[in-house]
Amino acid sequence: MLNEVEGQGSDAGSGRGARVLIYSHDTFGLGHLRRALTLAHSMVESNKNLSVLILSGSPIIGSFDFRARVDFVRIPGVIKLRNGDYTALNLLIDLDETLSIRTSIIKHTAAIFDPDVFIVDKEPSGLRGEVLPTLKMLKKRGTRLVLGLRDVLDEPALLVPEWKRKKVLPALKNLYDDIWVYGLPQICEPLGALDLPESVLKKVTYTGYLQRRVPSSPNTTPPPEITKKPYLLVTTGGGGDGDGLIEWVLRAYETDPMLPYPALLVLGPFMQTELQTDFLNRASQLDRVEAITFEQHMESLEDNAVGIVAMGGYNTFCEILSLDKKAIIVPRKVPRLEQFIRASKAESLGLIRMLEDDGKYDPEVMASALRHMPRQSKPSDVVVPGLLEGLVNVRRLIAPWLDRHARKRDVESPTILAKRV
Repeated sequence: MLNEVEGQGSDAGSGRGARVLIYSHDTFGLGHLRRALTLAHSMVESNKNLSVLILSGSPIIGSFDFRARVDFVRIPGVIKLRNGDYTALNLLIDLDETLSIRTSIIKHTAAIFDPDVFIVDKEPSGLRGEVLPTLKMLKKRGTRLVLGLRDVLDEPALLVPEWKRKKVLPALKNLYDDIWVYGLPQICEPLGALDLPESVLKKVTYTGYLQRRVPSSPNTTPPPEITKKPYLLVTTGGGGDGDGLIEWVLRAYETDPMLPYPALLVLGPFMQTELQTDFLNRASQLDRVEAITFEQHMESLEDNAVGIVAMGGYNTFCEILSLDKKAIIVPRKVPRLEQFIRASKAESLGLIRMLEDDGKYDPEVMASALRHMPRQSKPSDVVVPGLLEGLVNVRRLIAPWLDRHARKRDVESPTILAKRV
């Protein structure tokens, strides 16, 4: 069995189409999954001969719409505890067993799917090194190996020792062919603080941010009543750590019910049930506030909103830029400074307004920002070359390796047919 896994896939060079495999470890939240879906859908739209398979640990991956020729394999979920340790999300087994199962599924899926390109999201070695066996196997096959990074990873003081502890440099040097940063160096150079050799730095390409658009497929869920008038959208992303933002906005509306716009709060599927219940009850007491827990077509709600209040994760930031929305971002600072770094730089460029979460949630501070929002500039008022060209550049970067597969298939097909006869 091991030899079969390590060897070339049985249908390599046959008439099957080109294939891309995306790994997204998804220990918590929606960020990694939504980024993977954005990439996958963009790729298949531009290549009718391409199939994309996503490996994900997200417990709600099945709640999203998948376009034709995009599918997923769900690996057992894990969750990161407040002390930094991981544990199985649903199964009553220890972490080592969970990781062993995940590693096996990842490797055997890759062996059978036999991708032309393998894209690993954010974690070079995967969760606790779980993707390294797959990288080594696919390297022998000649698969193009890509590390995809969001624009900001963390503050250098934490990122440098973290990547040193994870021993990721050998993978960057010896396994990966390309490193794509889904952002611009004007915002952040995520690897800038690392002492990387020139051979690794040459692999880095800044693609620009991944542009989002409103899905063309109709939303079968009736829109919230409040969206029939101009409204403000407040979103926490996954919601697992978004209670501070919701608390702050609710206090503002409870103090001043005549703020410029009514507000729709999207709490997020990972917010604690007790908090969801409390926020839903408080929102129901306000005439100009409505709250829901989850919306799979967030782009539609964002597109119709007059402004957005958010925490500033990567995907929400891309949506604010793409849909050209006035925005107030309240970035988290724990456990990472990722959102704060992104929001700070974006504010300095004039793309958004940032409010710092001081834990006090003074209602007048938030209310003042909401009153000022109608006079804010839009992101399009600032010219940043290449800002939203991420998907265009990813398609350009990946095309040669998918075209190479097509040429290989055309050359080898007659030989395969002759052997079958």
